[in-house]
Amino acid sequence: MNSNWTYRLFPFLAWFPMPGTSIRADVVAGLSVAMILVPQGMAYATLAGLPVVYGLYASAIPAIVGSLWGSSRFLHTGPVAMLSLLSAASLAPFAVAGTDYFIQLSILLALMVGIMRLLLGVFRLGILMNFVSQPVIVGFTNAAALIIGLSLINTFFNVPKPDTGAFLTDFAGVVTQLEQAHWPTIAFGAGTLLTLIGLRRVMPRLPGVLVVVVLGTLISALTGFQNNETITPEQIEATESRELYQNVADTRAALNTTSEDLSESSRKLKEAEKAGEESPELAVQVARLEVQEARLKRELSDLRIAAHAERLERTEDADGNSRFRAWEDDAAGRPWRLSGFDGDRIIVASGGQVVGTIPQGLPSLQLPVLDWGVIPALLPAAFVMALIGFMEATSISRALAAQRREKLNPNQELIGQGLANIVGSFFQSYSVSGSFSRSAVAARSGAQSGLFAVVSAIGVLITMLFLTPYLYHLPQAVLAAIVMSAVFGLLDFRTLARSWTISRADGLAGFLTFGVTLYMAPDLANGVIVGVILSSLLFLVGTVRPRSEIQGLRPDGALAGAISNDLRPAGDRFTVLRFDASLVFMNVAHFEDAVMDAVARNPNARAVLVLGNSINRIDASGVDKVRALIGDLAAADCRLMFSGLKKPVREAMERAGLLDEIGRENIFPNKQIALAELQQRALATPDRTEPQERDHGGKDVTRTPAGAAS
Repeated sequence: MNSNWTYRLFPFLAWFPMPGTSIRADVVAGLSVAMILVPQGMAYATLAGLPVVYGLYASAIPAIVGSLWGSSRFLHTGPVAMLSLLSAASLAPFAVAGTDYFIQLSILLALMVGIMRLLLGVFRLGILMNFVSQPVIVGFTNAAALIIGLSLINTFFNVPKPDTGAFLTDFAGVVTQLEQAHWPTIAFGAGTLLTLIGLRRVMPRLPGVLVVVVLGTLISALTGFQNNETITPEQIEATESRELYQNVADTRAALNTTSEDLSESSRKLKEAEKAGEESPELAVQVARLEVQEARLKRELSDLRIAAHAERLERTEDADGNSRFRAWEDDAAGRPWRLSGFDGDRIIVASGGQVVGTIPQGLPSLQLPVLDWGVIPALLPAAFVMALIGFMEATSISRALAAQRREKLNPNQELIGQGLANIVGSFFQSYSVSGSFSRSAVAARSGAQSGLFAVVSAIGVLITMLFLTPYLYHLPQAVLAAIVMSAVFGLLDFRTLARSWTISRADGLAGFLTFGVTLYMAPDLANGVIVGVILSSLLFLVGTVRPRSEIQGLRPDGALAGAISNDLRPAGDRFTVLRFDASLVFMNVAHFEDAVMDAVARNPNARAVLVLGNSINRIDASGVDKVRALIGDLAAADCRLMFSGLKKPVREAMERAGLLDEIGRENIFPNKQIALAELQQRALATPDRTEPQERDHGGKDVTRTPAGAAS
């Protein structure tokens, strides 16, 4: 008993004792994963709207904790594309991506996701995932993969991304800027994709992600891919461009001020509401600031796109100082465009975007900033992220466990994933989950225990200590292509189409989830919610009106649907009814309709035999309905019978005294015995006659029912 509790509290103790061969295998697998983990972590951080260093933070401590307290030997915990996008989308209404406040909220969200997963695991609520059908998961995954990949298309082209709050509108806005695309950036992105695809086919064991990162960084550094210059507004001779850049800077500053004021006013309003004080002035102020913030976001988005369209030509004055004038058609070299701001100075560039300076050193231990004004608003997103992350982790773990005949404990995996997010948030990590690609690499590399994940994390820590300066020239387009390559591999429209072929209801739920997720992006959680609601409603409809059919006899004597197979009834003086559902409050009315319809179709029937093999359960409403039907049928000189009832159903009927009311002689162990008995009784039962009528001569006439023997 004590030993079991020890292993439940410290599941990593099951790794020991570890033979030398196992340790060597884990070290090799861990190094293989680390070579993928470093570039993937940086790429997914950009998808989450964070500086790349936070992808490294999320790749270190969470990987260690997830492996120590998880259930799977092969699952690798760290940054993943799905949760990265969900994190960015969930925080977009509260802060501007990349700002200090946005980073604080990302870490806070990781803490909330971790607590929810931990609670789900402790209370063994992994069963909640049963409410999400497979077609809904496939529909959501396909839509999310498209959204993740296409949301990086602006980085692929090196153009600004509109900020309208609607994914499809933003994507259309990027496409309209293709004329301004930076072709060297496109070359890096396309080259990365082609290299990854080629290596995957030709040399699948080679860490393709590491190869493209090394090659991309070297080529970028040697060719001077980044070509930026920080200047003062006075160095821009093009008046219209200078004024436009100043408008961008002013609007950006106004947005930051408004966001800070909104956060402070919202906090004060929450405190007043908790104290039971009415503050209409604060409520009006919050509403006004929300409208103002939304307006400034739209204005800044439009101004950034307009400013990027302005092309400048670089010249030098007599003193060798750079000057920038409006671009002419006969100008030499590449045009310069607005790249960003450094305080009061302007950054212009004629090259592409690179990762830049990555802070060197390990993440420090810090308490996440608990913003109680935002936490309630983030709860729905945190819950959806907790479930989706769990869905990803368990699906990966089950696939790998099935290959290795490993026993998996989903609730323990929830605990491990929850602790990984909680502990990680204290080391500046954003939300993490299980990674399919890295877990597959670990299994393929011969990992024997979770030690491989610890080794991979050590590799990330070494990178943060000594190697980050060498990543300065890594093009952002290479990171975008890495993410695209990973998520486009998740597209699986064939399974979605197959679900439609198998079941129109399941297919409808899957396709609707796909469409709603795309339409409502970046609010991906709404797609899952709609899919779950629809699949639950379709399940309820199937439960309320389950399949039921009168049975007929095949030529070989077997029972089958009389109407669907065009068969004669099983008997003239009895009717056999198949009912394919538990007898519960939701479908008792349908059961009654099915029984009465069976009686109406065979007026000469003296018995209705219900095949009970598919009745798994009966509740109080079912018992009452059966009792009522016994009386109604008895009034029509007909009996209700059952065959093949399962033990729990018979016991429930016994406790309710229903078996005696039905008549124990009318309960049969299987349909074969029931049919034989009913056929015997039919031979001994006289025909049912209708009330006598008088003919035209005044004599009594007996009417024989149609189909009866004459």
